[in-house]
Parts: sequence; structure tokens; C-alpha cells
Amino acid sequence: MAGRIITVAQQKGGSGKTTLAANLAVELRGRGHSIALVDTDPQGSLGRWFMERLGCVGEDEGLEFSTSSAWGASYESEKLKRRFDFVIIDTPPKIDSDLRPALRVADLVVVPVATSHVDLWATEGVLDLARREKAEALIVLNRTRSNTRLGAEVAQSAAELGAAVAEAQLANRVAYAESLGQGRGAGESARNASARAEIAALVDEVLAAFR
Repeated sequence: MAGRIITVAQQKGGSGKTTLAANLAVELRGRGHSIALVDTDPQGSLGRWFMERLGCVGEDEGLEFSTSSAWGASYESEKLKRRFDFVIIDTPPKIDSDLRPALRVADLVVVPVATSHVDLWATEGVLDLARREKAEALIVLNRTRSNTRLGAEVAQSAAELGAAVAEAQLANRVAYAESLGQGRGAGESARNASARAEIAALVDEVLAAFR
């Protein structure tokens, strides 16, 4: 059976795409799935994370990394899904025709949205393009602060955009930034139990989307 392709996309920079892609990969790998990462962002943050991981964890035949141009994303991911259970594509922070190949091949488009109305506005372009490519999208609220009015407003407005909104939310935790710089997932440290629970809950929803 061919693998599934997850494209992580958001028009606004700093939304947490790479953090989300890396943590999805680590959690899925921890559950026994093989993962291929494809970085189409010229900034190369996911590649830097992967190299840091090689240094601290070592090579893992079940976790592979490659880069691709935006237009080459469809070819690269289609090739990789024959060998891996999941292909996760990290995309640059822009919405134009270059993003279409990564959306076209996606079984699921994961869209991180930080808790601000500006981030939410930027999401509309991503969702519109995903609809044109007939790709299912899942909005993930990121860097949330519990019991704030703004967070509640953004969550409500996200639900009104017509895409599914994950029940699992990623809180505004130092653990996410720290672990990314160390080549790890936030949940790989015993002291980050809350982050581990958030990522696990999100991956449960991602897997449910494929059933």
C-alpha cells in the first residue's frame, strides 16, 4: 500500500510550519511508521533540524530527508510514498502557483494558525488553494494561550472558514523551540509531558483523517 502525503502549508511566515512538520514526523516515527521529509522551503529550516538530529540521535533508516523545488515536490513525494508510510512536505511561507504541486498530491494539508487574527486572515488563501486542488485541510491552532478571549475568537473564526479544525492545540511552550534547535521532537524529553500529550493528540486526529 502506498504511503500518505501530508503537506504543511501557511502563507504567513513564523506560523510554526517546520516545528509542526518535525514533531509530526517524530511522533509518527515513534509509533512505528516510516517517514520521508521533503523540504521545499529555500530557508532550509527542516533540513537544519534533520542534520541536528543526525548528530544527536544518529541515522535512522525509517526517517529520510530530501529537498525539492516547489515544482518538483509532486514528483519527489510520489516517488517517496512508494517506500515510506508517510511523506511530510514543508513548504515556503507563500501562496502562489508554486505551492500547487505540494497541495495537489496531498492526502491531507495541515495548516498551522497562531492565535492572532493576522495569522487567521493569511489562512484563507491557503484554504482556497487547497479547495481548488481538492485537498482536504486540517487547521491546527498553534502557540495558544489557555483561557484567553483572543484564543477563543480565533478558534471560532477558524471553524467558520469551512475547514476542519483540530481539537488538539499546541500551546505556547518554550519546549517546541528548544527541541527544534536540538534536532528532537518536543515530546522526546521526559520533562515535556504536556507537549508530548499535545502532539500525540494531534497525531491521533491526523491518523483518523485517513480512515
